[in-house]
Amino acid sequence: MITFLDLKIINQQYRQQLIDACTRVIDSGWYIGGTELDRFEQNFAKYCGTRYAIGVANGLDALILTLRAWKELGKLQEGDEVIVPSNTYIASILAISANQLIPVLVEPDPNTFNLDPSKIEAVITNKTKAILPVHLYGQLASMPEIMAIAEKYRLLVLEDSAQSHGAAILGKKAGNWGDASAFSFYPGKNLGALGDAGAITTNDSELANMLKALRNYGSHEKYKNLVQGVNSRLDEIQAAMLDIKLSYLGQEILHRREIAQVYLQGINNPLIELPKIEGSAVEDQQHVWHLFVIRTLHRDALQQYLAENGIQTLIHYPIPPHKQQAYREWNDFSFPISEKIHSTVLSLPMSPVLDIQDAQHVVEVCNKFSL
Repeated sequence: MITFLDLKIINQQYRQQLIDACTRVIDSGWYIGGTELDRFEQNFAKYCGTRYAIGVANGLDALILTLRAWKELGKLQEGDEVIVPSNTYIASILAISANQLIPVLVEPDPNTFNLDPSKIEAVITNKTKAILPVHLYGQLASMPEIMAIAEKYRLLVLEDSAQSHGAAILGKKAGNWGDASAFSFYPGKNLGALGDAGAITTNDSELANMLKALRNYGSHEKYKNLVQGVNSRLDEIQAAMLDIKLSYLGQEILHRREIAQVYLQGINNPLIELPKIEGSAVEDQQHVWHLFVIRTLHRDALQQYLAENGIQTLIHYPIPPHKQQAYREWNDFSFPISEKIHSTVLSLPMSPVLDIQDAQHVVEVCNKFSL
């Protein structure tokens, strides 16, 4: 069986370093808000090219707390509208709703699955205050165009970088385009913890200070609470392990790109549509291939056929947000591009430890698929 993603094998690569990091934390007697968190925040900010990185409990909290911080700073208020792609994972939208803001769904580019800049201006109103582009599957949204629109209309930009650690356009990485960016370190991400974890990057010192307070009960100073915060802290053990894994991220991205090239150059079945890289030059757009997502009108048949041939696949994501019961008030809305994407996407095996020969076998099996 060629598994979709084997976290045990991934983490086995640096098992002893992870054990040593955990032992160091255990022996220190300091488990929350210590030197391990400081070190990882500094290193991750440097990696992204930003001034600050603020560790939090998970990726959803990273989104929620950033919007919340802007409310506390007077840059957003209840009822403001936030533009978000209609085909994103629901977490992007939940963060908007959790802050009593209004999600405004916009269709994606059908080639890249990311927010289509050409559709943004048509939905901007006097209540629009932010754009939340999602870098889906490891490819950055069209950030130069999105940032130009944001500047024109004086809108905040919060990148959802949960799937794009290390992705870049013209050398500028995810997390350093918008006013802030939210990252998830869920175990299956390109940079994954051994549990839940997240972070926010920004170059705004005022925002960074507010976020540090909000994640810690609203406290800048112990027992003094300036705002009504929450408990959303990245603990010392997860920070220590993430710092170990960060040092391997670059080489793991290179391997993901090698696997992607095997698929892109090898799969030639007319029943399968391959993902597309945005931009006129591949070197301008540095896709990190968190997922390798193909499209086919015959998804169920292809997925069953691959399973019968020992290849595990997943669907990211089968149901669009506007068709979820959680947003039943949107169930009658029509977003045809999103609906077609959600009904035709299938993710092939992709990981930093996937064997090249296994990837070539996936290509051979895909090319033999027929109806």
